[in-house]
Formats: sequence, C-alpha cells, structure tokens
Amino acid sequence: MFLSMSAIVLLGAAIFALWRFGRLSPWHAVLCTLFGFFLASSSVAPYIGATVRAAARLLAGIHP
Repeated sequence: MFLSMSAIVLLGAAIFALWRFGRLSPWHAVLCTLFGFFLASSSVAPYIGATVRAAARLLAGIHP
C-alpha cells in the first residue's frame, strides 16, 4: 500500500510538472489518467504491479 501511494504521488507530481512547465494540455492529462484507470482494471494489472514492486526493491537494495 505504501509503495502504491508513493507511486501515485510521484506520478501525479510528474504530470503536474509536465502540465505546468512542459506544455502538457489538460486533455493529455485526462487521457493519461483514463488510460491508467482502464489499465488498472485490465488483466495485465497484476503483472505491472509485480514489475513495479520488483523495480522498487531493486532500487532500494532489498533482495527477496
């Protein structure tokens, strides 16, 4: 749960920064959000979650 909240905050900050400084239009931000929403409810979501957790463990230096 902590990892997913951290990822949400980090990705939200990245989208905000792109919107504010990178000329990301609000429509592009909405499309990114909808894509993430529908991707999370797809059959690929568990594999993406496992990959993100493995990458976070690798970056943190935690071995399973």
